[in-house]
Amino acid sequence: MTDLRRVVVVGYPAAELLDIACVTTTLEMANWLHGSAVYRVSLASPGGAPIHTACGLSLDSKATLERLTGPLDTLLVSGGPGYVDAMNDPGLVAHVRRLARESRRIASVCTGAGILAATGLLNGRRAATHWEQSAALAARYPAVEFDGDPIYVADGNVFTSAGVTAALDLTLAFIETDVGADLARAVSRHPVTYLQRPGNQAQMSMFTAAPPPTHSLVRRTVEYITGHPDADLSTAVLAVRAGVSERHLTRLFSAQVGVTPGRFVRRARTEAAPQLLTSTVLPVEAVAARCGFGSAETLRQAFQSRFGVTPSHYGVTQGSTAGSRR
Repeated sequence: MTDLRRVVVVGYPAAELLDIACVTTTLEMANWLHGSAVYRVSLASPGGAPIHTACGLSLDSKATLERLTGPLDTLLVSGGPGYVDAMNDPGLVAHVRRLARESRRIASVCTGAGILAATGLLNGRRAATHWEQSAALAARYPAVEFDGDPIYVADGNVFTSAGVTAALDLTLAFIETDVGADLARAVSRHPVTYLQRPGNQAQMSMFTAAPPPTHSLVRRTVEYITGHPDADLSTAVLAVRAGVSERHLTRLFSAQVGVTPGRFVRRARTEAAPQLLTSTVLPVEAVAARCGFGSAETLRQAFQSRFGVTPSHYGVTQGSTAGSRR
């Protein structure tokens, strides 16, 4: 029993059920597949009270947060709609801070990063969280570099992840580090998940990450870019097409989209590649040409930067027709 890695997951009222279950179920699955227990997992809550989760289901807590003591292998704070009340609860925050000092590894899922930020543990660190709450948390905790893009971020012994199912990716990464890639791979096959999304992979497509631009000129230009990724999409050409100067188009894009036209074009071309990689048997060179990249190498660099894997690897692992790809 003393050799078990002791893991405590912290929940609270209106925590997200999947933030908790992705961690606890994955670790228990690792125990089962390993053939002998590796992790001893406990769910802790303030006062040891049942956790009434955001989806309406209740979870019985196995530990009282205030009475817990270390040493712990891993302390993980879940996220969920109740995170605002939780990070405003000085008692809860103080006990998380106390337990963190007695833990080898500290982690959060989704908006649980807000609770870690309230403890001061994230000051001076880069942290992942749900893309939708990243800006709000960054404004409240300016000493933390919140990033709403990656699946998870490792900064020393502190690990923070994006929302909900990103907890699965983070937990698989823990299993691989703690025990080995073979066990992590075996665990990943049971929930039928991709093993495993790299931490720096984008959380979501740019086409669903934000509403369309409200400015009609920008909206029309965005629609043209996304519909014609293989066209000449230089800022000069786009400006002529829009009937404005390059400088004015750049100002409009920066205000409406958050990036310059050139950066948006590169992202749009990169985002166009996954569909071709998974729905066709086109070689990577042809995919690159259809997406407006000058070469397969240029696509590879952009794709890996955006998604954390190469186009060929993505096609092989995600595409139903990928076996025919050259």
